[in-house]
Amino acid sequence: MSGVAQAQPFEVEIGIGTVRGLRFGTVGARRVLALHGWLDNAASFVPLSTYFDGLDVVAPDLPGHGRSVHMPVGTDYTFVGAVHQVLDIADALGWDRFALLGHSMGAGIASLVAAAVPERIERLVAIEALGALPESEADTVPRLREAVMSSRSLGTRPLRVFPDLEAPIRARMRVNALSEPVARLLVERGVQPVEGGHVWCSDPRLTIPTAVRMTPGQVDALIAGIECPTRVIYADPPQVYLPEPDRSRRARLLPDGALTVITGGHHLHMEQPADVAAAIGDFLQR
Repeated sequence: MSGVAQAQPFEVEIGIGTVRGLRFGTVGARRVLALHGWLDNAASFVPLSTYFDGLDVVAPDLPGHGRSVHMPVGTDYTFVGAVHQVLDIADALGWDRFALLGHSMGAGIASLVAAAVPERIERLVAIEALGALPESEADTVPRLREAVMSSRSLGTRPLRVFPDLEAPIRARMRVNALSEPVARLLVERGVQPVEGGHVWCSDPRLTIPTAVRMTPGQVDALIAGIECPTRVIYADPPQVYLPEPDRSRRARLLPDGALTVITGGHHLHMEQPADVAAAIGDFLQR
């Protein structure tokens, strides 16, 4: 995979409003929907786009992120809701069958989509996540209480205004251990201009904890229900929320899956796109 035209902006209308994003590669080639991670945006796939030859890759800013619509007031961001949003985007594009490429949260959402509608998903590449994050039954009530309290106390605090982009870029570098060029890509698409500077575009409600999570057994069943050929790419060292040996055990549950581990950080698809592209190979073109 090498060589690609300049990314083109795109937008589609779904039930909750306008979803915007970036389109890479060649329109009409093999269809791939690329789903970014939590509090990231479509620019997450810009470094990897150099290797999108022979593909038509659509990378939406998922609702609440980047330049896309936020969820209506009084509604929640959930993984099941995201499944419908992804399918709504595909429907708006006129795509009946397509492949999925996901990073982190986007890989988790892509896993659910692949399990939910196997007749529509040709292939899946999951980077730094597979399935949903599990939780034991014992943590159900504390998690629900935390989520409800956080949601009701969020209020309408004014957004912090940054006079320039350097402060948010430094923040992304520090929090996510990103290089300056990679952090700049995400920040430039993740802010909007206001009087006096810039504010984050992302919906503050995205920081509210998930109210209910699947149990470990449910997550295992979900992964085992992914019927399409799947490639999983993990970074080493692993993230604290997806430790070894459990993350490798999960990958082995896939009916048709293969796992590659690459030394690097959580955003390795941005920091080391050549290594990730090599791990994917021609998998998405088949």
